[in-house]
Amino acid sequence: MLMRTDPFRELDRFAQQMLGTATPGTWSKPAAMPMDAYRDGEEFVVCFDLPGVTPDAIELDIERNVLTVKAERRPVPGGDVQMQVSERPLGVFSRQLFLGDTLDTEHISAGYEAGVLTLRIPIAEKAKPRRIDIAGTTGDRKEIRA
Repeated sequence: MLMRTDPFRELDRFAQQMLGTATPGTWSKPAAMPMDAYRDGEEFVVCFDLPGVTPDAIELDIERNVLTVKAERRPVPGGDVQMQVSERPLGVFSRQLFLGDTLDTEHISAGYEAGVLTLRIPIAEKAKPRRIDIAGTTGDRKEIRA
């Protein structure tokens, strides 16, 4: 249903641990947005953790079964702010999901509550199990003796 590929994710995580994420006063590339994905009945659900991101700073795009989630965590507004501790990374970051053909990408719904972006993607009708009737006439039955 969902194909995930990010060959540089582990390399980025290692570099951030070894080199730090940012120098004071600069924006950095935030860590990858953690997600959960699961099937719930007739739909596929994906949840992204985006704490500190306002709903207007989130973009969702889909093109050829590739879903792109882009978000921006902005600095605290105000010109007189003197940051004492800055551990939450700022900046623009994104994540792509390759959706299988078994999902109905025309009817995706999105909700954002308590810093969690939740996408609900229905399972396509063609992917649902169905019964196939067998055609034939009852007059053509033959008895088999063993």
